[in-house]
Amino acid sequence: MRTAYLEGRSIAALARDHGVSRGAIRTAVADLLPEHTAAAPGAPAPELPIVLDMPGKVADFLRTAEPEPAERAALDQGVTVRRGQGYTLRVGAVPAVHRALLVPGTQP
Repeated sequence: MRTAYLEGRSIAALARDHGVSRGAIRTAVADLLPEHTAAAPGAPAPELPIVLDMPGKVADFLRTAEPEPAERAALDQGVTVRRGQGYTLRVGAVPAVHRALLVPGTQP
């Protein structure tokens, strides 16, 4: 469970997978949470994955724009959410990957 959390799985998803409350998961990974992580002074905090909803037309465009492997993986692992006649792609990735998707030519 701790490995899955470090790999980017959300607390809610882990709770569903293991049939426990989100509080139980938070307790199990408490020392991994950003507010409890001790880092060397001046060291940047690790980027934790975030989830963003991307309009389907934007996702379709980005897939044809030959994204880098990390960006391609984020798009491929996105979850399609139907919205009326269109869809939204729910993409989970670290902020650097989201920035790379928004600004062509940047590397995560």
